[in-house]
Amino acid sequence: MCDSDFWHECLLYIQITVPHYGYRKTRENENALREFGLSIVVILSSMEIYLDCTNAGENVDALMLIFCGSLAVMKMIWFRIYASNLTKTYKFAENDYLMIQNEKQRAIMLRHAFIARTLMCTMVSIAYFDSFIYSLMPVLHTLSKEQINVTQQDITLEYTIPSRCALEYLNAPRNMYITFCIIELFTVLLVCTSNYGNDSLFLHIALHICGQVKILKSKLIDFDLTGPQIRDRFNALIQKHCHLMEMTKILANATSFILLMQLFFSSLLLCILGFQFILALKRNDVIIMVRSFMVLNAFLTQITTYCVVGDYLKSQMEEVGIFIYQNAWYDLPAKLKQNFIFIIMRSQSPVQLQAGNFIVVNLQTYMSILKTSMSYLSVLRVMIET
Repeated sequence: MCDSDFWHECLLYIQITVPHYGYRKTRENENALREFGLSIVVILSSMEIYLDCTNAGENVDALMLIFCGSLAVMKMIWFRIYASNLTKTYKFAENDYLMIQNEKQRAIMLRHAFIARTLMCTMVSIAYFDSFIYSLMPVLHTLSKEQINVTQQDITLEYTIPSRCALEYLNAPRNMYITFCIIELFTVLLVCTSNYGNDSLFLHIALHICGQVKILKSKLIDFDLTGPQIRDRFNALIQKHCHLMEMTKILANATSFILLMQLFFSSLLLCILGFQFILALKRNDVIIMVRSFMVLNAFLTQITTYCVVGDYLKSQMEEVGIFIYQNAWYDLPAKLKQNFIFIIMRSQSPVQLQAGNFIVVNLQTYMSILKTSMSYLSVLRVMIET
């Protein structure tokens, strides 16, 4: 039953993320097609900026898509490099399900798995919805102009991805406009799947670790001091704590660079797209306002999820020492009391998710990003109004 619980909870992640990593040789063609789709987004957007025949708003959209496509490619490559680390964490998770001792522990693990699954579905749903609205608006705007203009050659085509100049440079036929828009829509959705699918992969493991730490805390607070083999039972808890810290280190090392790039690109885009939103608000440009809001919503959801999960993991690790202290440790032998001290000291500097091994991913970092972005946008707003 416990093993089936594990595969039931991981099935959704496997369906979304495994096709991106090519664990099966039969999927090599599919992986090449996905990587080609991601490269289309980056190449077309880069050509559009290089040709420099569009307005500033379309250049901002192209820059945003370059960042998103680059992030998706980096995540796929980086997690392939650290595939062994991710494999270890999932093997640890499977063993944890096999070692469930009672219904209370099973409920804790399933609750954290449900939270992870809910976060993944929420992030992917928001990303798909925002991407669909973002992609649909330029197409509808172009089709509305077709009903007004007489000659089709006078219409300035607007694509899902800012690529009008690039496609004209490549001599793409205008009568395939709808076909190109559909292809670009699928590539944008592929970028979303690559970004948020990879995020869900390690967020699921992070929340699983949180559930295991919570089980460890319940064992520490309910530790029986009158039963037999106190030393052996307590050493087993110490080994479990060390195992969880090692598991967190493996996950943190695998995601450190990706988190750094994600926070850097997201912070930069929050400022740029926020400024675009302010300009559109001043000009009453509804289309730019909606598109900017959709992108900002997607990035804020992503950053919020990172920081909330990182802060939850950090607080769970820190509370291990508090729960040990709440036990009747004063009735233990002297040697075991020393072990209590070492665990408390270790919990005061917990293993946590870090971006680039120097930026802690928690709510404090989240608030710093928001404060800095809002300060930057406030200065720009004052400059525009004056």
